[in-house]
Amino acid sequence: MATQLTYVIISPTALRKGRSGGILGRLISRSGLELYTGRLFAPSTALLTALSGSIAGQSKTSAYLKGLLSGSQALALVLRGEDAVAKVASIVGNDASMSGRGETLRDTFGDLVEENGKTVYFEPGVIAPANAAEAAAGLKLLADASDAEGGILDATPTFPAGTMLEKTLVLIKPDNFTYPSTRPGGVIDLFARTGLALVGFKPFHMSVAQGEEFYGPVLDFLVEKLPDGRAQWESIVAFMSGKRPSECTPAEKTVPGTQPCVALIYQGPDAVAKIREALGSTNPANAMHGTIRKEFGTTIMINGAHASDSVQNVARETGIIRLSENDFKTKIAAAL
Repeated sequence: MATQLTYVIISPTALRKGRSGGILGRLISRSGLELYTGRLFAPSTALLTALSGSIAGQSKTSAYLKGLLSGSQALALVLRGEDAVAKVASIVGNDASMSGRGETLRDTFGDLVEENGKTVYFEPGVIAPANAAEAAAGLKLLADASDAEGGILDATPTFPAGTMLEKTLVLIKPDNFTYPSTRPGGVIDLFARTGLALVGFKPFHMSVAQGEEFYGPVLDFLVEKLPDGRAQWESIVAFMSGKRPSECTPAEKTVPGTQPCVALIYQGPDAVAKIREALGSTNPANAMHGTIRKEFGTTIMINGAHASDSVQNVARETGIIRLSENDFKTKIAAAL
């Protein structure tokens, strides 16, 4: 069966209410598909209207998209694999499958209230194309709009006026992607309890060169403290990128690595401190119950996620992994 691309859109309501992790986790674990790329969008009226037309067969969803306010923030996820369109459509559900007991994502994260045959309230939670033609049309629309209407967004209007806000970086580490599971979604779920806004999302593969720069400040500390400090540091880079620096030629170091990661940007008051608290101690054995590293970590290195420890390091680390670069469009174009 041929490899396909398909997409889902996590609605503005589901995104704002912190439901993205549950949706993502179930999509990956139940489908076995690859999380190929993803991007936050603040879609224009023109894009919403075009997306509405591309799934006209789902009348309630089509009307919902057309009725959204321009700039409403939503998350687009792109999945890749065999029979991807049908698998995702079945997991997500549609306008006619929102009365079950959690069988579909729509059952769990969407709402449909009807009285006397009329729709009183409709919130899909998740939107997915029903067939390959709809998937191709929607992907092209999203890719074409991804520069102007997607990227790292600003959630300032969603906080009380005058609130001091900051942004911080999270990396969901490769140990969460060893096999298709709910783990990446579970990590996002625990971060959601901070009340911060998710304003950036980018799956990527860290190169060895990026790993060397990203973890460069750790090298001197390890060399000073441990007899095998450099070897330990190389193990960290290899865990994140897939290869030890000493095993690579200069050219090989710049190639995207083999280990999948997801970069997230959160925004809100005291974002750095709140995310670090939700993350927990570097050593999972010492982490508090309910933290990400306690629930998902196993060792000091294989500990679920990374979070920047200062506003200055947010800038440094996002620059290293080139988070502002848009590969959403180029990945979709290459795959299609």
